[in-house]
Amino acid sequence: IVSHPKPELWFQELFPLKMCPANASMVTFYGIMFDAGSTGTRIHIYTFIQQSPENPAELKGEVFESVKPGLSAYANQPKKGAETIRKLLEMAKNAVPPSHWNKTPVVLKATAGLRLLPELKAQALLSQVRMVFEDSPFLVPDNSVSIMDGSYEGILAWITVNFLTGQLYGQEQQTVGTLDLGGASTQITFLPQLEETLTETPVDFLTSFQMFNSTYKLYTHSYLGLGLKAARLATLGALNLEAFGQTFRSSCLPRQLEAEWYFGGVKYQYGGNTEGETGFEPCYSEVLKVVQGKLHQPDEIQRSSFYAFSYYYDRAVDTDLIDYEKGGV
Repeated sequence: IVSHPKPELWFQELFPLKMCPANASMVTFYGIMFDAGSTGTRIHIYTFIQQSPENPAELKGEVFESVKPGLSAYANQPKKGAETIRKLLEMAKNAVPPSHWNKTPVVLKATAGLRLLPELKAQALLSQVRMVFEDSPFLVPDNSVSIMDGSYEGILAWITVNFLTGQLYGQEQQTVGTLDLGGASTQITFLPQLEETLTETPVDFLTSFQMFNSTYKLYTHSYLGLGLKAARLATLGALNLEAFGQTFRSSCLPRQLEAEWYFGGVKYQYGGNTEGETGFEPCYSEVLKVVQGKLHQPDEIQRSSFYAFSYYYDRAVDTDLIDYEKGGV
């Protein structure tokens, strides 16, 4: 797993500073970001415009596409996994003008899906992806292919939301917290306003970095194994267990259900309890065993505003709590 030698500066290397020359009155530049998650790989092709060196760049457009399954499903076939990246890169050639190819950085950050793999298998996948990048016409920065630490994942989400909502510049900054639910992990990140939050929080939940001439000290933590899919496996009692030949059962499922499910390239057989209780109460007890004692809950979050996305958004849509197109509160 690759970590940055200077955690407070790690994100600044994603898009090289030379993309925003100080002697230009306005410049258009591009960036290609791969999000290699546990359930799929997504490509984001961004177009930025910077009006002047004194002002932050503005996001003017994005091209998005995704493929399933994620890279971790190719743990035993790293070359095949890297080919999914090559196909997505073809989209970037169409979205970025050829004159900008050799100046457009391409970066892949893998998340919890690869963090759960044995290190040798994860590194084999990343090596194959790096070769695909090197074969492309785009700019490949140092450390362009790596596994992102869970706290960095939370920081990037926080920066993204607050950048897009205009909270990171201006006289009155009122940032919001972020809740990100992935397949294998979930992240919480916010900017504490109370001194007691800083003093009562475990030191590894706090991180500082500089951006736009300001210093931010964030509360951020990633709960590996508590993403939607991994937590489902844990509730079934299947997380980190050999799946072959077993059927995992839960009181959260209909008694007569017999089904199969793929996650991380592994097939799981699962079903409802054929004996014993089913329904909300026994299901709640099962889930409580998975999360109990694992969560840090600062009092300040009760009075803070948060944006929730990824699987949080999907599940809210599924239960009609929010509109698919508009979101909601």
